[in-house]
Amino acid sequence: MNILIVEDEEKIARFVELELLHEGYQVQKTTSGREGLLLAEGGNFDLMILDVMLPELNGLEVLRRLRKTSQMPVIMLTARDAVMDKVSGLDAGADDYLTKPFAIEELLARIRVALKKRPSREEVKEEGALTFGALRMDVARRIVTYEKDTIELTFREFELLKILLENKNIVLSRDTLLEKVCGYDYVGETNVIDVYVRYLRTKIDDLYGIKMIQTVRCVGYVIRE
Repeated sequence: MNILIVEDEEKIARFVELELLHEGYQVQKTTSGREGLLLAEGGNFDLMILDVMLPELNGLEVLRRLRKTSQMPVIMLTARDAVMDKVSGLDAGADDYLTKPFAIEELLARIRVALKKRPSREEVKEEGALTFGALRMDVARRIVTYEKDTIELTFREFELLKILLENKNIVLSRDTLLEKVCGYDYVGETNVIDVYVRYLRTKIDDLYGIKMIQTVRCVGYVIRE
C-alpha cells in the first residue's frame, strides 16, 4: 500500500514516515499543499495523510479539489481541535480526523480501517448500479447521481449508502453498520453512524425533498422501496 504524507512540520512528517515504513507501507511525503495535490492527482496512492495548515495551498482546499476527481481515503491532521474545524474537514471530504499531538498507534489503527474499506486497485471490478427512485449509485466508478445531478460523498458516506442500498427493506442495527462502514477495530466516536446518516440526509433527502433513509427507533436504519 502506497501512502502520501502532506505535512509541513518536518519532524512530524519524518516520524510518521518512519513508522509507516516500519509497518511495511510505501511512503512519499511533501511539505507543500500544491505539490501534495499534484502528487495525489497524478500518483498511485491508496491513502493520503493531510495536514490542514500548509504553505501555498491549505489542506481543506487540497481536499476540496481532490474530491472532484478522486475518492481516495484522506486522514486529516491538524493542531486545531475546535468542533467547526473538524466539521469543515469532514464536509470537505475527509474520511477521518486526528488532532495533534496524537498517538502513532491511533493513526495506524485509523489507516488500517480506511484501507480495509477501500477496494485495492487490483480488486476494482465492474458492478451493477444500485438505485432508489431517481438516485443511482455507480459502484465501480464510485459516482452517485440524482437525475442529472452528481452528489459528492465522502468515502464513509458512500460506503454507508452502498450498504443500505444493498440491503433494501432490511433494518440494519447501528452496530452492524459501524462494523461494515468503519471496521470491527474502529477507534472513535460511537455515534458516527448517526452523524453520517445526518450528512446523507442533508446532501440527498433535504436537497431533493425525498425520504430515503428511515430511522427504526432503538434499532438502526433502513432504506425501504
